[in-house]
Amino acid sequence: MTFVEELEAASKNSTIFNLFLWFVFAYGILKLVPFVLRVASTVLDLFVLPPVNYEKYGCKLGDYAVVTGASDGIGKEFAFQLASRGFNMVLISRTESKLIALKKEIEDKYHNKVEILSIDIAKDSKDNYNKIYTLCKDLPISVLVNNVGQSHSIPVPFLATEEEEMRNIITINNTATLMITQIIAPIITKTVKAHRESGEKKQKGKRGLILTMGSFGGLIPTPLLATYSGSKAFLQNWSSSLAGELSQDNVDVEFILSYLVTSAMSKVRRSSMMIPNPRTFVKATLRNVGRRCGAQERSGTITPYWSHALYHLVIEETLGVYSNLVNEINYKFHKSIRMRAIRKAVREAKQQ
Repeated sequence: MTFVEELEAASKNSTIFNLFLWFVFAYGILKLVPFVLRVASTVLDLFVLPPVNYEKYGCKLGDYAVVTGASDGIGKEFAFQLASRGFNMVLISRTESKLIALKKEIEDKYHNKVEILSIDIAKDSKDNYNKIYTLCKDLPISVLVNNVGQSHSIPVPFLATEEEEMRNIITINNTATLMITQIIAPIITKTVKAHRESGEKKQKGKRGLILTMGSFGGLIPTPLLATYSGSKAFLQNWSSSLAGELSQDNVDVEFILSYLVTSAMSKVRRSSMMIPNPRTFVKATLRNVGRRCGAQERSGTITPYWSHALYHLVIEETLGVYSNLVNEINYKFHKSIRMRAIRKAVREAKQQ
């Protein structure tokens, strides 16, 4: 090969190499820009934007907010914090004595109207749903918080899950949530429509709101909590689908993702950077409704608490929520919890 031929070959190879470099650069930009935007949006949602104004959802207009699972933990905090914003309340839970005490506390502190209903939602009975309908049908309701839920007593292999526990989880987390939403959502749309057609300028932009509690247990497939994990994953797709349907009726539908929160269900008593108490978690949720925070890749979904949001973002942007490694780590984590729970039960049995 002559010198000229070698020069032409080198030039040709250089052109191909340059095209390859431009392709890599363009591909990197396509990947990098969305990532930077997601991170920037997360920071903006969590730390910069002001709290949501609940006037658009009918606070201080005599509207009601319905909260299920309202007598303890996260549900109780939703009741207090929505009442503090000027909503009248409908509180639904199992323990009547706790509901009576909560009703009195809210009425004394905020001077709101409070209706209570004590039912066992695990009993999937028409009578329960008829009681909810009868109580709510004539009230101006603009907010629903689907908070009621149940998990396993301890992490357990699916094949060893007792039938009663399995059925209760599906009934409470899924069937009851869907049935209650079918009862309350039409009342919300009716209330919103009445506000918007009232002729008052300040009510033209009124909207309704439906919040449903999710979990990282449904975000990430969770071995040893398989039924609970599946029930929450079901709620994710159901809630996102409902958001698309009700948007034309001016109703915002949000699915709330959380990692651990100190509560009776989580059995965690001590709060930390990663584990807020119910008051702190609900405050973050109500502050950020309508923003994705850590759930940047999911429509109609919010991971509202800052450390949960960053944790969600890191998992999604690195390993991915459905990766084998995340599944394996989750399995080992819950296996450890199961072993500790079993050892504790054995110690307590010996002490009796």
